[in-house]
Amino acid sequence: MFTMIQKHIVYIQLGSNVGQRAIHLNTAIEYISNLGEITQVSSIYETAAWGNTNQASFLNQIIEVETLVLPLKLMRELLEIENKMGRVRTQHWEPRMIDLDILLYDDYHIQHAQLEVPHPRMHERKFVLIPLLELNPDIKHPIFFQSIRELNNWCQDDLEVKKYHGN
Repeated sequence: MFTMIQKHIVYIQLGSNVGQRAIHLNTAIEYISNLGEITQVSSIYETAAWGNTNQASFLNQIIEVETLVLPLKLMRELLEIENKMGRVRTQHWEPRMIDLDILLYDDYHIQHAQLEVPHPRMHERKFVLIPLLELNPDIKHPIFFQSIRELNNWCQDDLEVKKYHGN
């Protein structure tokens, strides 16, 4: 009997504010490419730190990935990539070489101790919404049932998000 294997569409946020930030994003993308096919890559955006604001600005980027990897395993794989790249977790919202977050996984709503999808604060952050607008402005948030375009219009975040052109 023939079984259909389902590919899943996942949006992953990449962020870095330590060292050679753009190189860290590219390195993470290379690692992630082993987990599925990267079908879209946003521009890189620079934004002041959110949460703990007493640190260097972040470069952020979002990629769309078609993958066979299921959500919890994908999260474990992303954490392993962070570890390989030298991320050490000591406090919340600290400076980091690389940060990888699953924003959306198909239209799933996942509440698990190790993973929440959609990302619970994505609708509050322009540095997430603006790159998502670039990739897929009409995708619907699986809880709010609003498009990324609509969420961006309602977002109260006033941090400037600007395209990064190097140095």
